[in-house]
Amino acid sequence: MDTALEIRGLDVRYGAVQATRGVDLTAPLGGVTALLGANGAGKSSTVMAIAGARRIAGGTVSIFGRDMTGAAPDAIVRAGVAISPEGRRVFSALSVEENLTLAGSVLGDPARAADRKARMIERFPILGERRRQLAGLLSGGEQQMLAVARALMSGPRLLLMDEPSLGLAPQMVDRIFAIIEDLRDEGISILLVEQNAALALDVADHAVILANGAVVAAGKPADLRNDSLLQAAYLAA
Repeated sequence: MDTALEIRGLDVRYGAVQATRGVDLTAPLGGVTALLGANGAGKSSTVMAIAGARRIAGGTVSIFGRDMTGAAPDAIVRAGVAISPEGRRVFSALSVEENLTLAGSVLGDPARAADRKARMIERFPILGERRRQLAGLLSGGEQQMLAVARALMSGPRLLLMDEPSLGLAPQMVDRIFAIIEDLRDEGISILLVEQNAALALDVADHAVILANGAVVAAGKPADLRNDSLLQAAYLAA
């Protein structure tokens, strides 16, 4: 199977605390892989390790067939990876347009960055309407759209999305998941960390479930959804 991401034996530690324990994960090329589990299961630690933002204590990370274990965040971006982090983390004191401009600086080409910013404004019209507004004054849903647009500015082939529906109204959640489906249809591979397991399984092509930092199940979403034990233990939305 062609893969966008392959993790083997991933260990992430915070001092004496082990956040993940030998995690194995494969994300298919051009698909959505849902990474599910209860709070504290190790989902965000896994994502941040992939992005180069957390030190890897053990194991390997391969991105599009390249060993990227321990690579710096800028090297991860150059390899075609971007992250829309938990909590959105937009630059609240900058305008919407300034957030996008800053994200585009990684391209090292002002013309390409300007073109990509125009495409983001076209994809997310509300950001065009709010382009001069401070990002910190946007609604939660608008900030999430900005976080996704900012991640897309680098033109990633693999997008890491950490809790994109967190704290959003139901109507906005539907819009965010429609965007996820659109991106998948465009060929972007997505690793989706999501507390709303039912929605994540609806959109996913493959799913992995973590508990206490370790993988306890992986497979087709339909198979995992129908496993009553796993649903009770890990997938309650």
